[in-house]
Amino acid sequence: MTNKTKIVVLDGFTLNPGDLSWAPLQQLGELTVYDRTSAADTVARAQDAEIVLANKTLMGADVLAQLPKLRYVGVLATGYNVVDLAAAKARDIVVTNVPGYGPDAVAQMVFAHLLHHTQQVAAHHQAVVNGMWQNSIDFCFTLSPLTSLAGKTMGVVGYGDIGSRVVNIALALGMKVLLNTRTERKNLPTGVTWAPLDQLYRESHAISLHCPLTDANAGMINRDTLALMRDGCIIINTARGGLVDEAALAEALNAGKVRAGVDVLSTEPPKADNPLLTAANISITPHSAWATTEARQNLLNIAINNVQAFMDGKVVNCVNR
Repeated sequence: MTNKTKIVVLDGFTLNPGDLSWAPLQQLGELTVYDRTSAADTVARAQDAEIVLANKTLMGADVLAQLPKLRYVGVLATGYNVVDLAAAKARDIVVTNVPGYGPDAVAQMVFAHLLHHTQQVAAHHQAVVNGMWQNSIDFCFTLSPLTSLAGKTMGVVGYGDIGSRVVNIALALGMKVLLNTRTERKNLPTGVTWAPLDQLYRESHAISLHCPLTDANAGMINRDTLALMRDGCIIINTARGGLVDEAALAEALNAGKVRAGVDVLSTEPPKADNPLLTAANISITPHSAWATTEARQNLLNIAINNVQAFMDGKVVNCVNR
């Protein structure tokens, strides 16, 4: 390949809405960046490209078959289910992803949601703005009981880059941690105990999910598991929406059984009838945990390094070989 290699970014807006620079990627070839690309436009836009970068644009077997010049697909995310890996391999197309670019950002969002429920900063701010403090006969007030995290138990499901950071933050806040992974872990940090899921559900004051979505764990938060949990347990999901039976969670939220903070839903953007959108006792962010400026810059840097390595004949972060 030469510096005239045609590079196309099919959906760059969520990664770079304008505050980052594509210049380092532009130095590697003839670059075209699209903010978003519909399924109807994918083939036409990628027609002459040797290198395509995409986040959520689907690159199925039918699309790949219509792109004879394509040699490389760089997924601008850790998950790569948007690409038909087998079809890409059959056509000798390298597929890479971007692992581990923002675990600190996601862990930070976990505790943003957790503290939202325990400290109620937004609600108290609004109460102050509405004049409740000025009109109070006491020097302070609370709208409802606040909760200290020290001494409470945090249940963490998954112990990868993000889950391990959540564990460390929980320990720093004085929490005890129950950890669940597919296989039992030993030699864990002081304050961390491996536990089967049933025990984790029963004993945790807060539960944070950090596992990939599989056929085995789809809907792991459901009516049966919710029934095991302490009253008032706070469920945090920054992993995948499909880990949660959303109708069952909405029922538990509206009944006051649990509280929740979620950054992911089963369908994104959500459908208007998603029951979590109107549920009580929940905080929802729009799949933005990953999107701090620093994490996005790191993601872009890794993605460009992946492209450079491919052009140099030294493929890294390949997911289909």
